[in-house]
Amino acid sequence: MKYYIIAGEASGDLHGSNLIKALKKKDAQAQIRCWGGDLMQAAGGELTKHYKEMAFMGFFEVIANIPAILGNIKYCKKDIEAFGPNVIIFIDFSGFNLRIAKWAKKKGYKTNYYISPQIWASREGRIKTIKKTIDKMYVILPFEKGFYEKKHGYPVAFVGHPLIDAIENSDVLDERTFRSKNNLSQQKPIIALLPGSRRQEVQKMLRVMLAVVPDFPEYQFVIAGAPSLDEGFYNDFMTDSVTFVSGQTYSLLANSHAALVTSGTATLETALFQVPQVVCYKGNWISYQIAKRIITLDYISLVNLIMDKEVVKELIQGQLTPQNLKSELTKILDGPARNQMLSDYEALRKKLGGRGASDKAAALIVENM
Repeated sequence: MKYYIIAGEASGDLHGSNLIKALKKKDAQAQIRCWGGDLMQAAGGELTKHYKEMAFMGFFEVIANIPAILGNIKYCKKDIEAFGPNVIIFIDFSGFNLRIAKWAKKKGYKTNYYISPQIWASREGRIKTIKKTIDKMYVILPFEKGFYEKKHGYPVAFVGHPLIDAIENSDVLDERTFRSKNNLSQQKPIIALLPGSRRQEVQKMLRVMLAVVPDFPEYQFVIAGAPSLDEGFYNDFMTDSVTFVSGQTYSLLANSHAALVTSGTATLETALFQVPQVVCYKGNWISYQIAKRIITLDYISLVNLIMDKEVVKELIQGQLTPQNLKSELTKILDGPARNQMLSDYEALRKKLGGRGASDKAAALIVENM
């Protein structure tokens, strides 16, 4: 069978790669063409467009790049028709994917969605489009099943969260090896800095994160480079007080005492590695003002959303200052706040549904062909 998969960012590339591996187990004759990244390509997908060409963040940035986005949509439609897939599988990336889904449904293609658009956060009216254009939906967050089925009468399958498998199957370096490989002190505890995967967000987050480094001389700070950005991009941020690593995020988290993390999938990854964290977010002012008016959630981090309470502190927009960051980081380095967060992380893991998300999703996709 022929599968066409569309993912538009680093997290989608990770989950798409594991889905490709699972599909190939279920269907030995699978032909897979994809939009994604290096991981999906390495897993056996024929890569037609890299997510680095599509990483536009925020309302203002999207508007500024409309010509490029429209060009990508046009190209995607032509590429799908040339490939002739039996099913199109969308992974998150809702602004782009729902546009393609409308077209694909009219053309008679079978449409599956793996990792739901976050319509429970904003623009809930998109459920109408999903009902009309998506044949099967596979969700990865426990509360999404109730949202779709009870609130909107749209059946979905909860398959569990693929990050559990991605983390448990990853090859992380032990502490001594990781420290030696990256010329780190063998004694000082590590604080990880995860400033995001898009150029715009890294530029906003990293300078604030680095501002607290002088306040914690007994710790060593390590920046996790995003696979979507060239290492040279980080040169302007580097000082003698920080270390940069690329392609080692999971090894970094596995050996960190605490972390400062930009809101996104990384907050959940950090929690699954049992690393206390402070969640950070600061966007373009115009984009933030628009988002504030349409997003209906009490929290922005996946950890808090899943647990439906404040497990990790979120410093958003004007709250994200060096002073606040220093205060919140101090709280989780030791003591009751740290212990409570680690306890909540254990409850979080149980809520996520265990291992096998990619295999479950692949089995359902093949079964429903």
